[in-house]
Amino acid sequence: MIQLIPLKGQTRGEDICDAVLKCLNDNGINTNHLISVATDGAPSMRGSKRGFVTLLQKALGRNLVAFHCILHQEALCAQTFSSECMAVMNLVIEIVNKIIAKALNHRQFRALLDEVESEYSDLLLHNKVRWLSRGEVLRRFVACLEHVKTFLKSKDLNYPQLDDTEWLEKLHFLVDMTSHLNKLNKSLQGRGNTALQMLEAVLSFERKLTVFARDVQRGTLSHFPSLREFKEAHHDHTLNGDYLQGAIVDMQTEFGNRFCDFRKEKMTLSFPVTPLEIDPSLLSTFPGVNQADLEMEIADIADKDLWVSKFKRLTAELEDVTRQKAQLGQSHKWSEMESLPTPEKLVYDTWNSLPDNYKNMKAYAFGVLSIFGSTYLCEQIFSNINYIKSKYRTRLTDESLQSCVKIKVTSYMPDFEKLTSDVQKQKSH
Repeated sequence: MIQLIPLKGQTRGEDICDAVLKCLNDNGINTNHLISVATDGAPSMRGSKRGFVTLLQKALGRNLVAFHCILHQEALCAQTFSSECMAVMNLVIEIVNKIIAKALNHRQFRALLDEVESEYSDLLLHNKVRWLSRGEVLRRFVACLEHVKTFLKSKDLNYPQLDDTEWLEKLHFLVDMTSHLNKLNKSLQGRGNTALQMLEAVLSFERKLTVFARDVQRGTLSHFPSLREFKEAHHDHTLNGDYLQGAIVDMQTEFGNRFCDFRKEKMTLSFPVTPLEIDPSLLSTFPGVNQADLEMEIADIADKDLWVSKFKRLTAELEDVTRQKAQLGQSHKWSEMESLPTPEKLVYDTWNSLPDNYKNMKAYAFGVLSIFGSTYLCEQIFSNINYIKSKYRTRLTDESLQSCVKIKVTSYMPDFEKLTSDVQKQKSH
């Protein structure tokens, strides 16, 4: 983090652009090295005429590799369910709120679950800010459905939809689809994910949607456990495969439309891992990298076994780390997973071992690795600020807040022994 910039007046695209350029200038950062910018989708950020990205490119006099945060776009794609499915979702939230929002109802419902020795002790309350929290709400609601119906009946609350097989079909379909979307969302979160890793996760999910659509159309429901249980419990009900398949295809189309910018840059993003398999004439141009010299360096290195073997070894090491992560994740060995080498470190070590006569290749690779695929780190800082600047510490100055945030987010660990060795001890101690 370079700086936490307070905007106390307007927050238009030009205000943000002026503040960012001033910050870079004050910190002595050469804007000629800037190659990419990742933002959220707000009009002040991505407006075609007066958005921050457009104005920044005009100020620099060149185009940047500009991305709309992958995580934001994935969450927007997750909201493309049909109006009928959204009506199901809204009714579930209404029922959950009826039970949880009133303290008496909530206590009585929890007592009922405890009495029948339910697997769960409560329902989950939906958080509108985090759309994918709906997945957990739905899953818990289905698990407690019979108890919910019993409780509503005791309160003379009538919801005929809870006995309607068509409505229940959509409910179980939503449970499975939001579960798949949650898995994708979690894989996109975290520090150290390169833009390529995030893009590959999205593209693989887009391909999985084809498998999901085929699975629903055939009626096998191999990837829809909740819907399969519903079908087995209601033999006389015929699933509306065409409708469910159409909902999945619509979502797949939305994914395709939203991630077209990332897809265009896939070859550029792949360069650090597979530089010898890429046509250099198709790569995006970066400042400080001579395109003609880059092509010559790639041609020169292509037949030198020493360097070619390094990139083959890198691919094998990345595959091995991915395989180990998957195995440890299945065994829930999270601490051992943290001890594995990170993919970005393996990539950096490989490129650092190349001699400087391949300086354009190295500059290009390091440029690609500096690209952010999402604004996850910024969102994480906002969460930290909520704790740092709470209602009990509202008088923090901008400078103090920035210092507190930097201490919170830095990975730097001071050498306290060295610091204290340079300070004279108090004689009284």
